[in-house]
Amino acid sequence: MSAAVFLCRTSEVAVGAAKKIELDHGAVAIFNIEGSFYVTDDRCTHGLSSLSEGTLDGDVIECSLHYGGFHVPTGEAVLPPCSVALRTYPVDIRGEDIYISLD
Repeated sequence: MSAAVFLCRTSEVAVGAAKKIELDHGAVAIFNIEGSFYVTDDRCTHGLSSLSEGTLDGDVIECSLHYGGFHVPTGEAVLPPCSVALRTYPVDIRGEDIYISLD
């Protein structure tokens, strides 16, 4: 089991927003959807776009490059041309700190 990785504080990600965090294995995106936090890979599976720079509509993130979309909580591709799901990470909130496991 891998150790938990600290990403940021909850106050750093506004409701309806996303934040990009660079990790050793690549970037992840933290999404705040109505006070619940979700973490996915930041890179769109269809193109070389940063999803944290996309548009969050409810629980779907729309890529700014080709306008495909993903269901943030599950990573499922829901809007074409995206067809490959995003990797999602288990989130652990400890007080005001956001952690994920890289398992």
